[in-house]
Amino acid sequence: MRPLLMEEVEALRGVNSVKIKEAHEAGKKVVGMYCVFSPQEIALAADAIAVTLCGTAQAPIEDAEKELPRNLCPLIKSSYGFAITDKCPYFFFSDALLVETTCDGKKKMYELMSKIKPMHRMNLPQTAEDEDALEMWKKEMIKFKNFLEEQFSVEITEDKLRDSIKLMNRERDAMKRLHKLNAHKPAPLTGMDMMLSQWLKGFNVDKESGIELIEKLITQVEEQMEKGIYAFDEDAPRILLTGCPIGSGSEKVLRALEEAGASVVALENCTGYKGLDVMVDEDKDPITALAEKYLSTPCSCMTPNNTRLDLIKRLSEEYKVDGVVDLTWQACHTYNIESFTVGNFVKNELNLPFIQIETDYSEADTGQIKVRVEAFLETIVSSAEA
Repeated sequence: MRPLLMEEVEALRGVNSVKIKEAHEAGKKVVGMYCVFSPQEIALAADAIAVTLCGTAQAPIEDAEKELPRNLCPLIKSSYGFAITDKCPYFFFSDALLVETTCDGKKKMYELMSKIKPMHRMNLPQTAEDEDALEMWKKEMIKFKNFLEEQFSVEITEDKLRDSIKLMNRERDAMKRLHKLNAHKPAPLTGMDMMLSQWLKGFNVDKESGIELIEKLITQVEEQMEKGIYAFDEDAPRILLTGCPIGSGSEKVLRALEEAGASVVALENCTGYKGLDVMVDEDKDPITALAEKYLSTPCSCMTPNNTRLDLIKRLSEEYKVDGVVDLTWQACHTYNIESFTVGNFVKNELNLPFIQIETDYSEADTGQIKVRVEAFLETIVSSAEA
C-alpha cells in the first residue's frame, strides 16, 4: 500500500514550478545548481532560493545534440537541452548558476551554458586526500560567497551561514531518516517512491515546508509499519542501486528492477543517500565546515574514491541487501571505469551478486534491460534457495 502523502510529494513538481515563478516576480533571487558538490548553504545565506536544475529527461536531448556531440553522457545533454529550450522553469527563473568541475564533459558544456546566464564555477580538487585539497576547496567556497555578494548586492554574514547550515542539516536529517526506513525488512517504501522523494526535494522553493512534508511522510510510513503494511513481501530480493544519479525520466533501471519483483531498498547515488551521509559541523567555522562536508562526497570524479566502497559496504550491511546494481550512463567515463573496482569489491569483499547496467535515457533498450534484470534476480533467488 502506497502512503497517501506520496501524492502530495509528487505534486511538488507542479507546485514548485508555480512557486519559483511567484518568487522571481516578487524579486527573490534564485541560484540554480546541478551537483551534490554545490553548497546550497551559501546561496541560502545570501537570502536566495537554491534549486536543483532539470537534467533527467530524454525530451530535450535532441535539441542539445545540435550543439553537443551525440556520444556524450545523457545527463549533460539533457541539462543543456533544458537550458537552451527554456523547458525548465528553475533554469528560466535562475538569476545565477553555480557549476562545478567534476567531469570533463560538464566542464566544456558549462562553457556554452555560461553564454545564457551569469555563472560561477567552483574548481573542485580531484582528490580529498591531498593535504592542500581542503584549503583549495575553502578558497572556492569563499569565491562563491564573494560572487553572490557582488551579484546580488548582499552581505553574507557568519550568522547567516550558520543559520543556513542548520536548515540544510535539518533537511538532510529528515531525508536520511526517510531513507533509513527501508533498512527494515520488508521495506515500507518502494525504491521508486524513495527516489521521487529524494529527487524532488531539490526543487523545493520553501525548505521549511519541504522538511515538514517529509516529516509527515515519515510518520505516515511508520504508522503503516506498525499495522504490518509494507511495499514488498519479506522474500523480495533486496537491491542496493549505486552509480550515476537518476530522477524522474531516467528511472528505467529502477523501474525494471521493481517490476521484476525486486525491492530497491537503498539508493547510494548522489540523488539518493550520498549527499545525506555526512552533516555539516555546526560548531566549526562555517566555511571550513562546508568545505569538509562537500569534499567528503564519494563521487567517481575523485581519485582515489575508496569512500564510495566504504559507503556501499555500510549500506549493504545496514539494509541487508541481496545484490548490488551499478547504473552507469553511456559516456560517463569515471563511473564506467570505476565500475570494475566496485564490482570486484562487491563480489569478492561483500560476497554479493553484482551487475553493471550501462544505458542512456532513451527507452530503446528497455527490453534488453528487463531480460538482464530478471536473469540477475533469478540468480539471487536460486542462491537463496540453495
